[in-house]
Amino acid sequence: MSSVKRLSLPKRLPEFRRPDLRAVAGGLRVRLVVAFLLVAALSALTTAALTFRSARTAILKHTQDTAIDSLRSQVNSQVPDFTFPLSQQSQSELARRLNVAGNAQHWNIHIRFQGGAMAPSGDTDRAIPQGVQDRVRSGISAFQRMDVHGAPWLAIGLPVTYRDSGERTGLEVYAEMPLREDEANVKALVKAAQNGALPAVALAAVPALLAARGVLRPVRELRRASGKIAVGELDTRLKVTGRDELADLSRTFNDMAEALEKNVAELRRMEANSRRFAADVSHELRTPLAAMTAVVDVLDDDAGSLDPDTAYAVRLISEETGKLARMVEDLMEISRFDAGAAALHLDEVDVSETVRKTLQARGWQDRTVTDLPDGLRATLDTRRIDVVVANLVGNALKHGGEPVHVAVRAATREDGERLLIEVADQGEGIDPDVLPHVFERFFKADSSRARSEGSGLGLAITMENVRLHDGTVRAANAPGGGAVFTVDLPLRHGGGDEA
Repeated sequence: MSSVKRLSLPKRLPEFRRPDLRAVAGGLRVRLVVAFLLVAALSALTTAALTFRSARTAILKHTQDTAIDSLRSQVNSQVPDFTFPLSQQSQSELARRLNVAGNAQHWNIHIRFQGGAMAPSGDTDRAIPQGVQDRVRSGISAFQRMDVHGAPWLAIGLPVTYRDSGERTGLEVYAEMPLREDEANVKALVKAAQNGALPAVALAAVPALLAARGVLRPVRELRRASGKIAVGELDTRLKVTGRDELADLSRTFNDMAEALEKNVAELRRMEANSRRFAADVSHELRTPLAAMTAVVDVLDDDAGSLDPDTAYAVRLISEETGKLARMVEDLMEISRFDAGAAALHLDEVDVSETVRKTLQARGWQDRTVTDLPDGLRATLDTRRIDVVVANLVGNALKHGGEPVHVAVRAATREDGERLLIEVADQGEGIDPDVLPHVFERFFKADSSRARSEGSGLGLAITMENVRLHDGTVRAANAPGGGAVFTVDLPLRHGGGDEA
């Protein structure tokens, strides 16, 4: 495959679809605020949990120490009034006195003397935990928190000893008391922690929004700068402050914009030079080509009276001169497109009749099959539509199979009424690798056709003429074989010239 690709850079950067950086910034802002609030909430909850744990432990320890000290004090004050060994009646009396003395603590007293049965002071279905009893039997004071029907209770056990000798008297005093007040205090503490954490998280939204605003300011600046670059303001630069990652991003953007500005300027300079060269060469060739064509036409008319070798040479020169003249005309036409000098001269015409005249003018009626409905009118530049149809049909006849099918029809879509011109051949179709390049300038799919009649500009000129009409042209392969070229134009009505 041989291809000569010509640089084509518009005076203004194309309107490409830019990413919605505003939506990106909005998403980042939400994520930053949410992350900040989650950290604040986690910190508040962790602090509240640690505070609750420490306060709860302190409250329960204070209750336990107070209860044990109070029970020990009451035992020390009441026991001396009794004579050992204690009778069952004395045990009951001691339990009663201790209950009365501990009315503020709401405890229930149990007495055991010398391993006998435990004498409870009143009806109760709560049993002193066995672990507490075992420790007291061994002469050690003990306590244990327990759950009774979902309520917290504290069990205390004290071994009573003689004050002077410290020997055990055999008397064991047990008390059980509810921890309702402590539980209420703990619940109040939990509620206070919750009430404190929620405002803390809510207040954290303010610094979160401020932090997100500061972080996203460079992103907003980048969005604005990218928008300016997109519309061709290549001298746009970002103000760089700080040394963080966002500042590095701004510096990278500035470096990219500077390199892009230099490259585009160089490309534009090269493009302008190439346009000027093509236009100048085409213009300079027209005068000598006109003289050559006139002379060759005279020689061609007299070729019949010349000897065969000379006649062959004259006809070859005439053919090649014609090719060169057509190439020069194509180059001048494409130069006018590049310079923005191509103009439309619009008139309301019968589309089918216009296409029919194009085929008749070139003698293609017998080589084509048409589907040209009458009465289909549109506002077009007839000269340019003639070029479009002639190039597409000529290309189909040259490289596809006959007959070539030419159809014109109207279609209604969401973007309005459209005019469709389809040219389909009966050939083998277009190589899928070639399809994206068929409208490129000087492109030829087969290097063996480098000296074929075409200039390599026909389809490029076709596309430019269609673009002038605000339309599109596309190439494809038909399911049953053959290439199909479709011109898609807005179906407008009303005549008049347009520059």
